[in-house]
Amino acid sequence: MTQPERLAIAMDWGGTWMRVAVVDWSGAIRWHKRRNNPKDKGKDSLLAAGLELLRQAVGACSSHPVAGIGLAIAGPVDAEAGALSGSPQFPALEGVPLKALWEPELGLPIFLGNDANLAALGEYHHGAGQAVTDDEGQLVRTLVYATVSTGIGGGVVDRGELLLGAHGLAAEIGHMAIDWRPDAPPCFCGSQGCLESIASGTAIARAARQRRLEPRWRHSTSLSGLAEEAVTAPAVFQAAQAGDLLASQMVEEVVQALSVGLASVLHLYDPDLLVLGGGVTQGLADLAKLPEIQRRMRVRVMSDGYRQCPLVPAKLGDNVGLVGAACLVWQRLDAR
Repeated sequence: MTQPERLAIAMDWGGTWMRVAVVDWSGAIRWHKRRNNPKDKGKDSLLAAGLELLRQAVGACSSHPVAGIGLAIAGPVDAEAGALSGSPQFPALEGVPLKALWEPELGLPIFLGNDANLAALGEYHHGAGQAVTDDEGQLVRTLVYATVSTGIGGGVVDRGELLLGAHGLAAEIGHMAIDWRPDAPPCFCGSQGCLESIASGTAIARAARQRRLEPRWRHSTSLSGLAEEAVTAPAVFQAAQAGDLLASQMVEEVVQALSVGLASVLHLYDPDLLVLGGGVTQGLADLAKLPEIQRRMRVRVMSDGYRQCPLVPAKLGDNVGLVGAACLVWQRLDAR
């Protein structure tokens, strides 16, 4: 008699919402659900909401056995302790041992990872990493994933394994300093001039709100007519699409910042594939800017070996964190 297929449960927990899914070995999503985070973002309400959503996912597996649960969480993660470590999104959960709390409740092994790291794992095994080969048909060996969205994060997969570093904090691409001037934009991490403080969606919106009030732009940009809360990164991209000069100049600065930062990524990790995801990436792709980022990036690197690395958009879209979290389950269980 054939045994029922094992499934993994995956959670992608961001600063605004949480999503949970049932995922099979091939990366296909069989069931999913999402909900907003509790408004108060208190410890008890967050834990209760997350646990309830996971229980619903377990129930959705019906007669199929569940292999385990993977959690992709925004912010730094101490994977060994199974807890968040300095996450600005969830200060109430700092140091809370999610693994130790939820495993007895659910009766399943739980594995945690940073959302950008797990997105890299998902793209490697089921996304862009499976769609690109070199001239000899060799699949990707080293993949770097960068999410350019509300913030900027990254992950590195080498020969199928995540590169985490000594404390699980490797590949924080958004916090490379690329502007060293005294008046460089401040970053939430406490530093200045980080890539995230210049090229993230949050940074684009902040800069647009300030610059549209400057005398030279006040009467010449369509962004001046918008309410402050309506001046967002998508609004800037839309204005640039229509030929707005301020918006176009800002997009040019984002392109340049990403070109500089990603050239450093090539030097650091020597990947054979660089994958960009996130909402800002989509805005740049709609403006046909990705080839220009790749061109400038290649100009900045020091040798032809780095120039062979293609830059491609992510394939898995909004599901990338869920698929990556499921991949973590399969990897960790196989390693036991």
